[in-house]
Amino acid sequence: MSIASRIIEILTPKAAAASVAEVRIGLGYTAVRLTDGGTGIALTFLPREEHCCTLLDDLHPVAGRQAADLLARLSSADPIEAALGLACANALANRPGPDYQPGDVLEQIGIGPEDHVGMVGNFKPLAGPVRQMAASLTIFERIATAQGEIRPAGEARQRLPGCQIALITGTAIINHTIDEILVAARGCREVVILGASTPLLPEAFEQTPVSRLSGILVEDVDGILQAVSAGGGVRVFKHHVNKVNLRVR
Repeated sequence: MSIASRIIEILTPKAAAASVAEVRIGLGYTAVRLTDGGTGIALTFLPREEHCCTLLDDLHPVAGRQAADLLARLSSADPIEAALGLACANALANRPGPDYQPGDVLEQIGIGPEDHVGMVGNFKPLAGPVRQMAASLTIFERIATAQGEIRPAGEARQRLPGCQIALITGTAIINHTIDEILVAARGCREVVILGASTPLLPEAFEQTPVSRLSGILVEDVDGILQAVSAGGGVRVFKHHVNKVNLRVR
């Protein structure tokens, strides 16, 4: 079963009892707020050219719908729909709890001078510290031609097996590349899913190589919705969220 399917299966009972209050599809992130205040976000993959001026025709009006209607979109091949589904999943799953660990996830995984690190998604604030701690850093990003340590995303399948640590963007769940990436990372000592799109749902990653989840809890709902609507990313809304880490294994 794919990671997206696991997330849907685990959260569907909770989603069936929840309703959508509002949705914001910004140029940077998508946000979903439920009527109980639970709010989640996920990266917006910009529409393909074949989209017309209206997105998600069959979902309007969105407010008042069962959250399960949005959650099911996580399995969609359409990136806008999948982002909406993941944002809804995060609104359901990313809630305060006793098991979260604060602090820098890099310190918690213990990167050493002999470790080779593969980073799927270019997390620029993390890249500098990783370079200082590790033997090497290879970044996999959606580019056509290699640019030094930044390699085309397709190379991750071949290069991750040679890494001791894998840092994987939660947006890989949206474009459905997460499953093949986790197969490639199965020999890594630490596998971390990280970023604002990450669902803090450890049971979805059981029996996978994932060791930790590093995501966010929305603290200021109005602030995050305003930031997302204005096209803001993490640098804009970082003061409206709380970064947390969660062990899977």
